[in-house]
Amino acid sequence: MGAAAARSAARTLREAVAARGTARMIAAAAPSQLDVYRALTAEPDVPWDRITILHMDEYLDLDPAAPQRFGNWLRTHLVDAVQPAAFHPMRTELGAQAATDEYAALLAEGPIDLVCLGIGVNGHIAFNDPPDADLGDPCPVRVVQLDLASRVQQVDDDCFDTLEAVPTHALTLTIPALMNGAHLVCAVPDARKAEAVRALVEEPISSHWPCTVLRRHSRCEVHVDRDAASLLHPAPAVAAQAAR
Repeated sequence: MGAAAARSAARTLREAVAARGTARMIAAAAPSQLDVYRALTAEPDVPWDRITILHMDEYLDLDPAAPQRFGNWLRTHLVDAVQPAAFHPMRTELGAQAATDEYAALLAEGPIDLVCLGIGVNGHIAFNDPPDADLGDPCPVRVVQLDLASRVQQVDDDCFDTLEAVPTHALTLTIPALMNGAHLVCAVPDARKAEAVRALVEEPISSHWPCTVLRRHSRCEVHVDRDAASLLHPAPAVAAQAAR
């Protein structure tokens, strides 16, 4: 799953640089993306010195040096390995409004060629949590209060020891900002995500399952493993194909 997603992502980056001289990507920071980034850093001939990396969310009121900060996580698992032309972490230590304005300006500097993302157990993309996610949000970046399920997932992913340690608010790219990417590569492992994957395929597009909006994108691919595909019908055939 991770290798297939990485191959597709690498191809998009190469094509963008060949066409325009540079590329810009948005990267999710989550344990679910580890296999993708391990494979992506090993992909040959990706012109990282022409590629700018942004990311999609960041906690508020968390020490800038904390390893749980998504910018720090991405440095550890992707940025330091590939040495891109630029990496722009969300500087939430500036304050919510200043960080929001700064990142909105960065997004507006040019097109986004690639978005590497996942899906949360509650169907969120970035920190656009149900049922409050706005599928048509006019703002590219927003401060949000995290849904309890999102905070519990951070503990279950071993990012935090206790629920009380998980911040309650974050900065996130909105759904339209993510959907503006030319190519979306979504990787979803783990049985805990099976209900969200089922909803992605079967439920109506709505804020109750924000991930369903991905079906509107003309160039979105979703890579799932056997466990995440277990509730799809017919589950065995889909799961076997998804795991290749």
